[in-house]
Amino acid sequence: MDHATLEFLKTMVNTPGPSGYEQQVQAVFRRQVQRFTEEVTTDVLGNVVAVLNESNPLRVMLAGHADEIGFQIRYIADDGSLYFGQIGGHDAVVAVGQRVNVHTANGPVPGVLGRKAIHLLEAGERDKVPRTDELWIDIGAANADEAKKLVTIGDCVTYAPEFQMLLGTRATARSFDNKMGCVVIAEALRLLKERDVKCGVFAVANVQEEIGLRGARTAAHAIEPTVGIATDVCHAMDFPGADKKKVGDIKLGAGPVIARGANINPRVFDLLVTTARKLEIPFQIEAVPGGTGTDANAMQISRSGMATGLISVPLRYMHTPCEVMDLDDIDNAALLMAGFVEAVTPDINWVP
Repeated sequence: MDHATLEFLKTMVNTPGPSGYEQQVQAVFRRQVQRFTEEVTTDVLGNVVAVLNESNPLRVMLAGHADEIGFQIRYIADDGSLYFGQIGGHDAVVAVGQRVNVHTANGPVPGVLGRKAIHLLEAGERDKVPRTDELWIDIGAANADEAKKLVTIGDCVTYAPEFQMLLGTRATARSFDNKMGCVVIAEALRLLKERDVKCGVFAVANVQEEIGLRGARTAAHAIEPTVGIATDVCHAMDFPGADKKKVGDIKLGAGPVIARGANINPRVFDLLVTTARKLEIPFQIEAVPGGTGTDANAMQISRSGMATGLISVPLRYMHTPCEVMDLDDIDNAALLMAGFVEAVTPDINWVP
């Protein structure tokens, strides 16, 4: 990954953006893509849409969701403790003891996710996964009045860890899922700007995926594309104890993952595979018998239907503060997406 793309990736994943609070992330994406697109707009839900060849009647939608999981402050107790609800899916075991940032009108306020120390837990409590309402955020406030001077009901919260390189091309961040996808579609746009593209390209950094695929649904309805490619993360199964029978043999560093199944148009799948082989891009195939759980679900059934594909990037430790990816997989996902779009022509029949 070149330096400029790496810096963009770092900025994206370090910028807070839980579902419903993605404005800062969307601003970063907008600044990045406006240099090599004809038009960049933001709709009323918050989706940012960057366009190439808008007048072309054959429209291709590229989607990467810009939101991450997080929390939202619901109640401030008399002792200054902050109680919260979940934004997206969390493992409460992972949340315990994590450092967090409460994002307020006056900037982030640091805190920690608290629970009784193990020494104070009863025997039955030690073996139980804690409920969200049994956890709290401690910002160091002595009482409710002190906490309320900084924090307001409805403020969002994110885990504090930021991007960090590991060995080789591996890296960790709290929100690769799925701000990484916005980097993929931005890179694809940059590549396509210099190519002979025979379709209109609508690259969407969409919002609120983690709470119901909302942004992709409204964006697809407005754009009315014929073809759509979503990009997201999938489970890398190269960790100790992984049961590959449940997901498949997906590895970090082995290339982007092309989904195959009911959610995927077979002609889109075939063209993605053909493109990867032609461009000598390493790839993996994931079998998904039903819905993928990604924006591809919403895109496929928008209006009268869309020929949908899914390019995923392998990820370890999904929905934790320490997600791990291989940067080469991100680069290759962008190359595959751009190559696919370049191969789309008006004479292709997308009917299965």
